[in-house]
Amino acid sequence: MTRRDMILAAGAAALASCARSRPPRQETATLSIGELAAGLHSGRWSAMELARLYLQRIDAIDRRGPQIRAVLSLNPGALQQAAELDRELKAKGPRSALHGVPVLIKDNLDTSFMPTTAGSLALSDWRPPRNAPVVQRLIDAGAVILGKTNLSEWANFRSSRSVSGWSAVGGQTRNPHALDRNPSGSSSGSAAAVAASLCAAAIGTETDGSIVSPANACGIAALKPTVGALPGEGIVPIAPSQDTAGPMARTVRDLALLFEILAAGNSAAYPEKFDLHSQLGPGSLRGARIGIPRRFYQRRQLLNRFLDAQIEILRKAGAEVIDEAELPSHGQIGDAEYTVLLYEFKDSLNRYLSRLPENFPARTLAQLIEFNEKNRQREMPWFGQEIFIEAEKKGPLTEAAYVEARQTCIRLARAEGINAVMDQHRLDALVTLTSGPAWFIDWVNGDSGGGGCSQPAAVAGYPHVTVPAGFIRGLPVGLSFFGRAWSEPRLLELAYAYEQATHARRDPALRPGGAAPAAV
Repeated sequence: MTRRDMILAAGAAALASCARSRPPRQETATLSIGELAAGLHSGRWSAMELARLYLQRIDAIDRRGPQIRAVLSLNPGALQQAAELDRELKAKGPRSALHGVPVLIKDNLDTSFMPTTAGSLALSDWRPPRNAPVVQRLIDAGAVILGKTNLSEWANFRSSRSVSGWSAVGGQTRNPHALDRNPSGSSSGSAAAVAASLCAAAIGTETDGSIVSPANACGIAALKPTVGALPGEGIVPIAPSQDTAGPMARTVRDLALLFEILAAGNSAAYPEKFDLHSQLGPGSLRGARIGIPRRFYQRRQLLNRFLDAQIEILRKAGAEVIDEAELPSHGQIGDAEYTVLLYEFKDSLNRYLSRLPENFPARTLAQLIEFNEKNRQREMPWFGQEIFIEAEKKGPLTEAAYVEARQTCIRLARAEGINAVMDQHRLDALVTLTSGPAWFIDWVNGDSGGGGCSQPAAVAGYPHVTVPAGFIRGLPVGLSFFGRAWSEPRLLELAYAYEQATHARRDPALRPGGAAPAAV
């Protein structure tokens, strides 16, 4: 029995209780947050019934059936939380549109009521003293926390030959659209769980691509916010200058609703209460100036043809499209970003691990490297920890190499990147494909995804929205909208209008493997 199986077995009592209930019909699980909330407020179903419905789906799909392995651990208090919210709803009314709505949390976000492992056996018993602020905001809004999702171990920052979606604690998460395909990472479990309707929505985290890439591969919508828009504390870190949590859902309106709750009052850009989701409309693309950076996929004919089709949809919806709106710094950031990540990872992870009790085996990066070596058979059966070793060699953040690399990143991603092209063409957003379709799971050679558009917005710390665009040979592909800092409202408007023009998302077939050979 694996560590994940033991963790899930701890929730057996809750699942046994589910089996004796008569929850809403299974198709209810695919509804939007707004639709679920309407049913809760009208009394059509209760929070307890919804929680049981999703727990049953986790048991049937994630644990017994196709075994997507998206859910790493269940919250033993989920049903009690749902029952208390039902009583509160009757007595006082809803706290928010999330009242009684079941969600899942990536397992690198601190939770005091469950372990926070980052997928590592070194943290398998770590129970932080307090919830990450993002998690606490969900609880305060009345969301039911069903459990924690699997992830690429240490958010995919351990090896250059890693397999996305794999962790020593959770095993391999699989893509619900084709189980032999990778869900991408590092928010693999969050994306797969949303796609398979194991929750109403989930929270992921991103440093560079870890929200938008798995959303693309699994065929869902997601928002990587401006760094600082959401509280950043309580995330097992890679690089605080780029790390952020973000919502992952089946619709853009759900992203907007979640963002309102998570971002409210956290920065000067967003007040204590603001409304995005009810203001979204299908006509928002009319008159919008959209820039298309072509260089991300200039050598990939299949993706360029698919992008051409999306551009025509944008034009028909009324957008003014500026083709070949290229970032002047395209392709120049790579080495500088990697240097920043190595330095910040060592510094921030050492500070995070220092909070662990003295009896834990890894309270520094150096001790973590030693732990992995001692537990090589379980921790490193497929790939190593060369990134850890490289990061451990770095000095403090005062070193000239770090300072110069960070300044280079800011200049290339902002002034000579997104800001430059948006100023030149007076753009509302930059739009291109998020990435290509999912690749095969390959434990021998590692990931072979090959490209994506996440880096400029990630390094700049700017917002990035992805929305399902359709399918290439049976596998989902997303369309990205990214732009200036604090432009989440405009990006969500544009993404919503595109979503309404296409309705491209569909529920996964949960087939054993092999993409359909259909043409683009």
